[in-house]
Amino acid sequence: MEPNKSFVNFSERTSLKVALVGNPNSGKSTLFNALTGLNQKTGNFPGVTVDKKSGFSKLNNTLTAEFIDLPGSYSLYPKSLDERVAFEVLCNSDNADHPDITIIVADASNLKRNLFLVSQIIDLKIPVILVLNMMDMVEKEGDVIDTIRLSEKLGVKVVGVSARNKEGVDALKQALLQPLPVPQYDFIEIKKIAPEAIEKVKSVLKVKSDFIAFQVINNLSDISFLHDKEMQIKISDALNTCIIDTNKLQSLESVERYKVINRIVEDCITHQSAIKTKSFTQKLDSILTHRIFGYAIFIVVLFFIFQTIFFLAAFPMEWIEHLFISISELASNILPKGELSNLLVNGIIAGLSGVVVFVPQIALLFAFIAILEDTGYMARVSFIMDKLMRRFGLNGRSVIPLISGVACAVPAIMSARTISSWKERIITILVTPLMSCSARLPVYTLIISLVVPPHKTLGFFNYQGLILMALYLIGFISAITVAWILKWILKAREKSYFIMELPVYRTPQWRTVGYTIFDKVKLFLFDAGKIIVAISIILWFLSAHAPGNKFEQIEKKYQLKRTRNDFDLQQVDAKIAAEKLEASYAGMIGKSIEPVIKPLGFDWKIGISLVTSFAAREVFVGTMATIYSAGNTDNTQTIREKMKAEIDPETGQPKFSVAVGFSLMIFYAFAMQCMSTLAVVYRETKNWKWPFIQFLFMGALAYISSFIVYQLLK
Repeated sequence: MEPNKSFVNFSERTSLKVALVGNPNSGKSTLFNALTGLNQKTGNFPGVTVDKKSGFSKLNNTLTAEFIDLPGSYSLYPKSLDERVAFEVLCNSDNADHPDITIIVADASNLKRNLFLVSQIIDLKIPVILVLNMMDMVEKEGDVIDTIRLSEKLGVKVVGVSARNKEGVDALKQALLQPLPVPQYDFIEIKKIAPEAIEKVKSVLKVKSDFIAFQVINNLSDISFLHDKEMQIKISDALNTCIIDTNKLQSLESVERYKVINRIVEDCITHQSAIKTKSFTQKLDSILTHRIFGYAIFIVVLFFIFQTIFFLAAFPMEWIEHLFISISELASNILPKGELSNLLVNGIIAGLSGVVVFVPQIALLFAFIAILEDTGYMARVSFIMDKLMRRFGLNGRSVIPLISGVACAVPAIMSARTISSWKERIITILVTPLMSCSARLPVYTLIISLVVPPHKTLGFFNYQGLILMALYLIGFISAITVAWILKWILKAREKSYFIMELPVYRTPQWRTVGYTIFDKVKLFLFDAGKIIVAISIILWFLSAHAPGNKFEQIEKKYQLKRTRNDFDLQQVDAKIAAEKLEASYAGMIGKSIEPVIKPLGFDWKIGISLVTSFAAREVFVGTMATIYSAGNTDNTQTIREKMKAEIDPETGQPKFSVAVGFSLMIFYAFAMQCMSTLAVVYRETKNWKWPFIQFLFMGALAYISSFIVYQLLK
């Protein structure tokens, strides 16, 4: 029997709010990008730290649509923060982001799994368009989906698209301008599952949908728009006489939904043959997700990435270094001597060089991450690591924040909100910063280039790339080790489950990869760059000034030597610059720190860099660039050359020895030197206790590890 329909039409309006919702890996975000282009903005949903991505598009001359990309969800059970946002935006008509129309994005090649969420949203009785994405994959497999019949069965508009190729996007925009059917019937008779309880909740909340009432029964404490105590008391009183087993109710609902879904799939999809041959994805998965070969291949992929980062980035890094040397020389020659030129050359230009020189490596790292995600391989990494994670007290969902932590800990920690278990979420948040993020990459590469000769190889592998990979593996090993310890310290009885849809393998969209690289490099240059340049200017001031007449005394000390022909003037100037730096305000600050860090092999110059690095780890490089520019009058040398030439006055050996270099890298591998990460941990946990604990245990781990490494290698 065809369902009764009523229609809504928004074409006469000037603005329209459209929500996009769908399973993870359904192509929802790709469709969002295709609909909005670059006309997007990112913020947070009110009251939570969940990302809110919205964009705008003109549907016709008068109507502009605002598209809101809701977090990916497999269902509308509001257990995690992501699911809670999707549920509350769609179910609460008073929510500021409640849409006029909801677009449900479903993976057409896996329609049965995706229809579960579709069926729940249909039961909300709101205007809906079902978008069948990846129709190109369905056609490639030789299957046929009868979209007209599917539309009749579901009672909603159905549009087929291929978001990656932008096929069907215009047809979807046109569908938004046409009258849309609003579901008038229940996908399943959910009232049969808990008739008395549903009626009582509906009478209190005054809602039409039986499904909303059903969700309130099962998740009363998790729904924030019902956190009004008076309303909760009313609902609790109404349900007082009802016997409710939430696990049983949800199980019954799932069984009933899949009964209907199975019938719809049988009626609407024609398969190429009764017995399908193994697809390319299945064949590849038999190797890449193998319980032994899967790990081995992942290690090989990591080897390749880190070797390539060092090999390919070396050439553009050299060009950038020489470009900044030329700019410094030009500025020194053109500008008159004085405070302003000193600030420009030794403060701003030196600080900028410390930022820009690492752009090639940052770009390469994010290019590889984007390619692995876009091909579908990153999801396989999460899958094969699931069993390993569980042994250390983490959920399979913890793999995603840990892997994301290689890029940046801030969004990685925010992605832990998909973990429903409180204990596993807290552990994930606490250990994710131990993963070596892209902010550490400039520090690692600078120190490695100082202490490891570039020509040293182990067979086909370059030592520099091997050491970089080892530092990333150390981060991962320390993260799971700390997680295992916290597993026994933190107590919780709740259990969680890991469900992940593995997408089919695809050729990466190079435009998407390009956008990712551009966004990340821009973020590095402008966000980290602003901090680095600001600190460089402050450091220049502290390095170029001293209390009293200390600088005049140093000048007077070397005045006689400057007039004599038997002294090398260049060496005299270098000694004056070095002594002035040591006598400056920056030198005084560094000297006060030095006794604490000397057992680690660090001097006062490194001490200043450690302090400034708490703003952001990559500030270390800019700080060293400024300090060594202030303490060295030769503008023809790169920062690396200046640091390499530094001699330890106590030993007469290069200051950056193997022992000092490895001690410094280990310190940065473990230390919590990122104020943004501490801030986001507080935002996610709503308690200063956790960032404080995190700061202390990571700081202690960094100091002790660095001390051991230095004492063993010196």
